[in-house]
Amino acid sequence: MTAFTAPIAADLKVALFATCFNDTMWPETPKAVVRLLERLGCRVEFPSAQTCCGQMMTNTGYAGEAVPLVRHFVDVFEEYDAVVAPSGSCVGSVRDQHPMIAHLAGDPGLASEVEGVRPTVYELSEFLVDVLGVTDVGAYFPHRVTYHPTCHSLRMLRVGDRPLQLLRAVEGIDLVELPGAEECCGFGGTFAMKNSDVSVAMGTDKAAHVVETDAEVLVAGDNSCLAHIGGILGRQRTGIRTMHLAEILASTKEHPTW
Repeated sequence: MTAFTAPIAADLKVALFATCFNDTMWPETPKAVVRLLERLGCRVEFPSAQTCCGQMMTNTGYAGEAVPLVRHFVDVFEEYDAVVAPSGSCVGSVRDQHPMIAHLAGDPGLASEVEGVRPTVYELSEFLVDVLGVTDVGAYFPHRVTYHPTCHSLRMLRVGDRPLQLLRAVEGIDLVELPGAEECCGFGGTFAMKNSDVSVAMGTDKAAHVVETDAEVLVAGDNSCLAHIGGILGRQRTGIRTMHLAEILASTKEHPTW
């Protein structure tokens, strides 16, 4: 096996878009993104003024209330070459919903600013594979793992097999296919509250498939989906751990994440 060599990416001015729910509930995930990107030679900044992208308002029919958040997003991130987020859901909102919100606001200036920033916003696996051009990020994770492709990353961003390319290159990993991988886990933000019975049924089906794999760890690119599936796995006392893709890719022999 050839030795891992970090790509030269110091000329890129990269911003971490942590996302509000990661910052509040799963701060180890954005921290792992920074460790990973810095190991790959990126100069990473965390703009402290960042806040919610507005997805929660837009998804629940309050697009007007999201307009100030879209304005704020472009103000915070317009100076960066790349904006990287550990969330297919939030990146999907920026790319798909922000132009719509700017249009509904009737503000051509905002629409222009959105179109300037939108192409620079990447989900983590996209940035690694498409921008940095790497699949081997020097990770080490000697555990049995299965991967769940979340709906926004799969259907909205169309990240395809980029996360799997990255996972396959991790030293020591035992990566096993998840049956029914492309089926929704049932979370869907407020869907899980408004349609809780359906959400739990879908999550229970997904959890059963995870158990079938005999995996130690379920990995995905969105912590919200992992929380939903992980809650069911926990109540069933399966002993299966959930981890974000960033945490596995940030793991090394010298500094393991587990």
